[in-house]
Amino acid sequence: MPNETAVFIDAGYLSRIAKHFGNGKYLKYSLHAFAINIAKEFGLWCEDIYFYTAPPFQCAIPTPEESKRRSDYDKFIKKIASKRPTTYIREGRCQKIDGVYKQKGVDGLMIKDLIVVAQRKQHKKVILITSDTDFVQVLEELKRDYGIKIILAYYTDRKRGSGFSMSNHLWNICDEKLLLEKEHFFSSLQPKL
Repeated sequence: MPNETAVFIDAGYLSRIAKHFGNGKYLKYSLHAFAINIAKEFGLWCEDIYFYTAPPFQCAIPTPEESKRRSDYDKFIKKIASKRPTTYIREGRCQKIDGVYKQKGVDGLMIKDLIVVAQRKQHKKVILITSDTDFVQVLEELKRDYGIKIILAYYTDRKRGSGFSMSNHLWNICDEKLLLEKEHFFSSLQPKL
């Protein structure tokens, strides 16, 4: 079907946006309905979701809090993996460096999947929910070598150096853009008909 698309979601980035719109608390929403509704804004059908995340950090001997976070994470992953559209969960790892948690390996997984999707000629358009410039070179290749149109769903506060600053390189490589708003999360409690 020519209107099918894949939605590639940087979970850390989407979580930051949901927390920002929730004034410090994560908004509750349906990931699947969210992806479906974003695709529908462009007249597309969300065939696949690629979800890039990392399990919560665990010490060698996990604390009760770490064990609880991991248990909640595992339940969430199991839930989203069992729903339609097909959701591919890609997990990097979480490192704790000087008391700060960082996801590692997630970008490489997304780059690999973008190339595989292009080579299989599965979709003529892909939707990215990210702000990372690490994808610019692979996106150029997808457009040039495979004729894939790139749609960027993003949020920015237009403040240089903030967690929501947007690279001009990423902005310029994308064919279409959608500024995410709080309503995108609220409307995702149910998919648009």
